[in-house]
Amino acid sequence: MKDVLYVIAKLKLYKTENGGRQTPINTGYRPSHVFEYKENSRDFVAGYMGQINFDIDVIHPGEVANVEVMFLKHQNIESFLKKGRVWWIHEGSRVIGKAKILEVLNVED
Repeated sequence: MKDVLYVIAKLKLYKTENGGRQTPINTGYRPSHVFEYKENSRDFVAGYMGQINFDIDVIHPGEVANVEVMFLKHQNIESFLKKGRVWWIHEGSRVIGKAKILEVLNVED
């Protein structure tokens, strides 16, 4: 799809006792992705839609896995998608994990 950007990332879900989820995630999970926060604040500038896909059964809180993340281009997210970039995974205002870009994929139709 021309309107979609893909990255390969190392995803770490926080343990439940560290504010993470109580249940694992399945492929196709669509949390908010936060790349920047307001200065001296826990408030984020913007949350971006992205779908996390992977080949294993589930990812449990506290686990680390390599995943593919699909973002829609119309969100003006391209400037954040650089190898090595770290971002945070949110459910509402709660941070449940973080991810680091290992590779940016250029997929064309």
